[in-house]
Amino acid sequence: MPKPARETTKARVISSREVYRGPAFWVTTDQVLEPGGVRVRRDIVRHTGSVVILAVDETGAVPRILLERQYRHAAQQFLWELPAGRIDEGEEALTAAKRELLEETGYTASRWRRILRFYASPGFVAEAMNVYLARGLHPGAAKPEDDEAIQVRFFPLFRAVSMVMNGAVRDAKTISSILWFSQQLNGSKPR
Repeated sequence: MPKPARETTKARVISSREVYRGPAFWVTTDQVLEPGGVRVRRDIVRHTGSVVILAVDETGAVPRILLERQYRHAAQQFLWELPAGRIDEGEEALTAAKRELLEETGYTASRWRRILRFYASPGFVAEAMNVYLARGLHPGAAKPEDDEAIQVRFFPLFRAVSMVMNGAVRDAKTISSILWFSQQLNGSKPR
């Protein structure tokens, strides 16, 4: 029976081979000696990381969340999501967040704070997602990429939470971010 792993112990990579490279990610097949002493094969989707923008308009009585609707081929449907995108090689996460918000929505923000960092599927995807709270929004002209057909809309926070709870929002990064913000407002004010 394998020994339980200590939390500070890391796996030892015996070998790693790139088996696929595309424009957004690459895949490696790794032979790994895990902390418990078991030797295993791990196929890992590698990624430079991504940013998610929780853009909040607080000019009215109720905070409003900026969501975008676009077609996602992997899900084979249109989804409501927060603005998000890849961190380019060598780019800082905050710089990427500002770039993605402007490109996809046309908005800029005067105040930024990273609120969450997580792995959506750490069993086989190495992509870290950085969620930024963007406040002090200013409208402008969106600059979407050629393959992006994005509909942008503000939702009152209570409506966004309702969309999460009734399954109208199915995107994990959006679900976790909206629920985080709602909890902050219901518990204590975000800083």
